[in-house]
Amino acid sequence: MSITSEEVNYLIWRYLQESGFAHSAFTFSQEALIAKQNAKYPDVATGALIQVIQKGFQYTQIERHIAEDGTEINCDAPFSLITPHVCNIQSTSKKSSSNHLDNDSNHSNYNDQTSMELDSPSTNNSNLAFNNLFPANSRSSYTLSDEFSEIPESRVTNLSGHGSEVFICSWSPTKSLLASGSGDSTARIWRIPTSPCGPSTLVDQPLILTHFNKDQDHSKDVTTLDWNSTGSHLATGSYDGLARIWTESGELKTTLNRHKGPIFSLKWNQTGDCLLSGSVDKTAIIWDAATGEVRQQFEYHTAPTLDVDWKDDTTFATCSTDRLIYVCELGKKNYVCRFSGHEDEVNAIKWDPSGSLLASCSDDYTAKIWSVKQEKCLHDLVEHEKEIYTIKWSPTGSGSRNPGRNLILASASFDASIKLWDVELGRCLYNLTKHSDPVYSVAFSPSGEYLASGSFDKCLHIWSVRDGKLIRTYKGNGGIFEVCWNSTGDKVAACFSNNTVCVVDVRI
Repeated sequence: MSITSEEVNYLIWRYLQESGFAHSAFTFSQEALIAKQNAKYPDVATGALIQVIQKGFQYTQIERHIAEDGTEINCDAPFSLITPHVCNIQSTSKKSSSNHLDNDSNHSNYNDQTSMELDSPSTNNSNLAFNNLFPANSRSSYTLSDEFSEIPESRVTNLSGHGSEVFICSWSPTKSLLASGSGDSTARIWRIPTSPCGPSTLVDQPLILTHFNKDQDHSKDVTTLDWNSTGSHLATGSYDGLARIWTESGELKTTLNRHKGPIFSLKWNQTGDCLLSGSVDKTAIIWDAATGEVRQQFEYHTAPTLDVDWKDDTTFATCSTDRLIYVCELGKKNYVCRFSGHEDEVNAIKWDPSGSLLASCSDDYTAKIWSVKQEKCLHDLVEHEKEIYTIKWSPTGSGSRNPGRNLILASASFDASIKLWDVELGRCLYNLTKHSDPVYSVAFSPSGEYLASGSFDKCLHIWSVRDGKLIRTYKGNGGIFEVCWNSTGDKVAACFSNNTVCVVDVRI
C-alpha cells in the first residue's frame, strides 16, 4: 500500500470545500494544482478525509489497548486525537484482539467509547431517515401534484464541457440563456430549449468565455457572475482580480482592472449603468458599465470583502471577514452606516425587494436582519447549529412582483438544514432537514411558492414554501455549489463539483 502526496492534498482540499472553508480551499487548490488532479478521482466519497482519520484513530486506540498476550487493557481514560494518551488501568479481561474488533464493528458511533468529536458531513444518518420517510415504493416517478416525487433522468438535461468544478450559474432574466462559471478559467453561455428537458434534448454548443491573464496563469477561476436586468450583458469576476463584461453573444466588451486580489462578488444595479464588485483586496468598486472606468472605490473594510448587494441604483452594502457591514452611497466620501454585531466573518448580505431590510449571515451560526434606521439589528436569528453560508429573500411582499404574498427569508447552513423565517416576528416558520451535508445554495421560484436547494450530498431538493414540505428531489453525481430558477419558473439549473451543469424540468 502506498499513499502519495497528491492523494493527501486532494483529500485535504475536499475537506476544506466540504467544511465551508471556501477561501482556504481556493488558495490551496492553486498551490497544489488540484484542477489537474480532479479528473483522476471522480468517485471520492464526501467526508473521505475524516473517514480515513477516524478509522486510523480507532485502530490506534485498539492497538494501544491490546497487551502483548492479546488481552485487552481496560482503560477508562479519554483517547484524544491530539494529546498524548496515558492509560488509567482498572482491570484486564481475556478478550482477543479479533473479538475486540468484532465488537467495535457493532458500534456505528465510536464517540461514546473514545470521547472523540470529529465533524464530518458524511457521519450522520440523514439519508437513512430520508429513505424511511419516503420509501421507494411510495414515490411516483412523474407527478405534478404536491406529493413527493423523485425527478427522473428523463426530465434532466446534463451540460458537459467544463474542465473543472462549476462554482456558479445564473439564468438570463429575459431569455432562455444559462451562464456558468468554473475553475477551468471559463464561463459558458448555454442556449437552453424552452421545450421539456431530457437526455435527448439538443443543446447547441455553448459560447465559451475564456478568462486568461498571462501574469497569473494559475489563478483565474471564475468565481462570480451576474446578468444585467435586460439580459444583454453578462459580468464575470475572477480569481485573477479582473472583472469582465461580455455581450450575450459571447463578445468581450470590457475588462475592468483595478482590484489587487480575487473578486468574490459582482452585481449590476437595476438600470444597468453601474457594476459593483467586492474583492479580497478589502475594497468595493463601482464601475461605469459603458466606459469601464472606476466611478468610486470604497476602502472601509480591514479584511477581504466577501459580498456586495445594491439597495437601489446608487446605494449598496458590503460585508467582510472583518465581521462588519457597511452601507455606502455613490458620490459620498463617508459610509452611510455601519452594522456590527456578528462575532465571525460575514459570508453574505441581501437587501429585500423593497430595499428597506438587509439580511446577513455569518460563520457565527447566526443570520441577522438590519434597517438603516437603527444601528442594532431588528432580529437575531440564532437557531442554526453551524456556519450559515447563504441567505435569500423571497420575491414577495412590498417592492416585488408578488406583493400579496408574505415576505420570507431563507437561510442555508453547514448544519445541513435550511430555515424559513417570518421576518416580521423574527421566528422560524419551517426547518427543512432532508439534506445530509452542507447546503451551499438556495433559490426561490419567481412566484415565491417554491424553494430550490443544493447541497454537497449531491441532492437538488424542491420545497413547498407554503408548508415546508419536500415535493421534488434529484440526485446528481457531485456536490452542488449553486442552484437557480429560470424566469418562467419551470426549470432549475444546478452546478456540480463533477464539472457538469444540469437543467431539471420541475413543471410544478
